[in-house]
Amino acid sequence: MKYHPFMEEKGASLLAKPIPFFLMIISLLGMGYLASGGIVNGVGIIVMPLVLTYIYFICLNPKIALIGMFILNYFILGFARYVKGIPYGMIIDFHLFLALLVLFFQSFFKDVHWEKAKNPLFVLAIIWFGWIVFQLFNPMATARPLWFQSMRGIGLYMFLIIPLVFILFDKIKDLDRFFKIWAVLAIFASIKGIVQKHIGLDPWEQAWLNGPGSDTHLLFGKLRVFSFFTDAGQFGGSQGHAGVIFSILALNEKKSKKTRLLYAVAGGLALFGMMISGTRGAIAVPIMGFGLYTVLRKNVKVMIAGAILGISVLVFFKYTTIGNGNYTINRMRTAFNPEDKSLQVRLENQRKLKNYMASRPIGTGLGSTTGAAKKYAPGSLAAQVPTDSWYVMIWVEQGIVGLFLHLFILLFIVLKSSYVIFFRLKDPWVKAQMSALVAGIWGIMVASYGNAVLGQLPTGPLVYASMAFLFMAEKFDKEVEKSSECQQL
Repeated sequence: MKYHPFMEEKGASLLAKPIPFFLMIISLLGMGYLASGGIVNGVGIIVMPLVLTYIYFICLNPKIALIGMFILNYFILGFARYVKGIPYGMIIDFHLFLALLVLFFQSFFKDVHWEKAKNPLFVLAIIWFGWIVFQLFNPMATARPLWFQSMRGIGLYMFLIIPLVFILFDKIKDLDRFFKIWAVLAIFASIKGIVQKHIGLDPWEQAWLNGPGSDTHLLFGKLRVFSFFTDAGQFGGSQGHAGVIFSILALNEKKSKKTRLLYAVAGGLALFGMMISGTRGAIAVPIMGFGLYTVLRKNVKVMIAGAILGISVLVFFKYTTIGNGNYTINRMRTAFNPEDKSLQVRLENQRKLKNYMASRPIGTGLGSTTGAAKKYAPGSLAAQVPTDSWYVMIWVEQGIVGLFLHLFILLFIVLKSSYVIFFRLKDPWVKAQMSALVAGIWGIMVASYGNAVLGQLPTGPLVYASMAFLFMAEKFDKEVEKSSECQQL
């Protein structure tokens, strides 16, 4: 059956018209339930038509699923403090699978251009996901029932997000939209964090802090700010990531003053949010990210200025006591102290695991380092000793083989992207955008040695999307060049 645009237009007009009336009727029914005391039923009836309408629009345009995923990715796990018992992570999965399902059915009526996903990056994602699937059959696995829960952030999201970005977000305007949405989300995240620090927590956040969050988020009577993230570690790492991205974009945006202001505000607030999170390891994100950016600029003056700034930061935190009266500065300063007790505990844990892992080259299986693993293997050292680091977790769960494969993929992405930026790109703005993305990824990679942030929400999906954009850099460059030529004509 041959596809014709009339099909889509007619379908949209037939289905879109009754939506407002449908919503009004359902809302009235919901208010009736609420008035009669059926709160759960009433809320469900009000929300359901909104969800169905949202799904309907995704069916018309699967880009909405990807945009919705990126937005919900920022908030979704924090909802667990307010309403418990819902598998919030599955909502991210739902968006990704729905987008793929819609593309599959659209392919019967029009060309979806699946070939856009034919890319070395997707090949790497397939290889990595294949290794993740192999872990399901790892004979040394100690917590096999936890495989599905663990594999999503480690492998599934990378496997799904990369081809979807290649297919749906393959224009420079899609990249610009991605940045602007992310900037607004980063601003909201920091504002929420500032409210927590200077105004206070809401009742649900306070209840969480009084319970599971007390040991790690209230240190010496000072709050480690977590915004609407699962914890301060995720908040700090994510905001450090956003701070690098948008500071670089703000420095290079020349066409739109409004966009430059948006990026400047997002970058500044994000870096401030990173500081008030009290996450010491997050400071590696801007240090390493900006460091790589200065190299990619290919400007000796910028490199020298960047080196001076980096050395100044190191000297300030490591060799002075300036600002020790400020809790935020004092907390960050401990990240530069090799004798820090927390660091020594981590190193001791790694020494314990080294002997344990010597006879386990393919690891102890996905999920074996989580707290829930104690249920399945109470005597396993992997479940008893905290890994803390993302790479230590990969090493323990997937062995030295999995760690080498993981590091190879990450380093290949950074090195290839840096090479393209350094030697192949011509347009200054595209080069700046790609530099921001690869600098952000590099910063997160280094910071993930101290905190397991790389594959967690919201950082993981943003990193995987960034990888896909980086591997479309030359395509974007040619698109901009062609657009400039058309304007000149």
